[in-house]
Amino acid sequence: MDMTTQQTAPPPLPRPAPRAQRPAARGATRPGDRIFLGLSRGSGVLVLVIMAAIAAFLTYRAVLAISKDEANFLTAFEWNPSGVPPRFGIAVLAFGTVVSSVIAMIIAVPVAVGIALFITHYAPRRLAGPIAYVIDLLAAVPSIIYGLWGALVLVPSLDGLYGWLDQYLGWTGILEWNQGAPRSLFTVGILLAIMILPIITSVSREVFGQVPRMHQEAALALGATRWEVIRMAVLPFGRSGVISASMLGLGRALGETMAVAMVLSPSFDIEASLLDPGGGTFAQNIAGKFNEATEMGRDALIASGLVLFVITLLVNGAARLIIARRKEYSGAGA
Repeated sequence: MDMTTQQTAPPPLPRPAPRAQRPAARGATRPGDRIFLGLSRGSGVLVLVIMAAIAAFLTYRAVLAISKDEANFLTAFEWNPSGVPPRFGIAVLAFGTVVSSVIAMIIAVPVAVGIALFITHYAPRRLAGPIAYVIDLLAAVPSIIYGLWGALVLVPSLDGLYGWLDQYLGWTGILEWNQGAPRSLFTVGILLAIMILPIITSVSREVFGQVPRMHQEAALALGATRWEVIRMAVLPFGRSGVISASMLGLGRALGETMAVAMVLSPSFDIEASLLDPGGGTFAQNIAGKFNEATEMGRDALIASGLVLFVITLLVNGAARLIIARRKEYSGAGA
């Protein structure tokens, strides 16, 4: 008699209770999230509205002034908006603003990067801390203090430097000195470089401090020297940050007012030499002439402010474009 064995299947396991479904990622469900989302969007929109309102105001007042200008607004070398007929132009102001800012950047950026590298990679901790604190403190000094120091200390001390530049580089023409008072665009550039140096240094120091330690240790393990580590690992990683820091400094240099007004001897002429007194900047001209200006004069000053506003936007846009093209060096993918 054949007996077959029946195998009974094991009883099914109890099904776990369904978990609570996660909230959809598309929108916030909690009241706090909705409030934060609304505040964030509102803040972004508010910034755009303020920028648009400033641009609209400047454009409206500038059109009123330029429509009555009998000279070429972009190329005229005079400023007489209260005359009959009114004649004014921004050629001298644009030249002075750009030249003084370029001089400041040429002086400040290499020095600031060097100081930031020294603090983050060379100086001992006991020395790096006080140096960083002093630099951060200098970034908070008001412009009027820099202006007073520039007028009372810097200007009288530049005769030796101007004489040296004239002796060895005067043949170029742009650094020829005619023994005048050193209240020139070159002096303004030096003062602006001192003013923007703490800003660029502080931001660059923070960027260099974020370089991954593994990158530096890998370079050292391959036999790289301290400078080669900085050149191959630190500078490529912090390049975008240095550009951003430089643009922050350039923005302050372009719009600096009181310090420039206290150092520069303004005139509506473009001198061949950067060491000769004269010239002017947008911010200095607005600060110096606004109180005594007529309604037409104020509209003319607002028109020059619109040009400065556009230059600032172009500089920031160029900086963002440069940073976007160099994202591969930022180390974000490390």
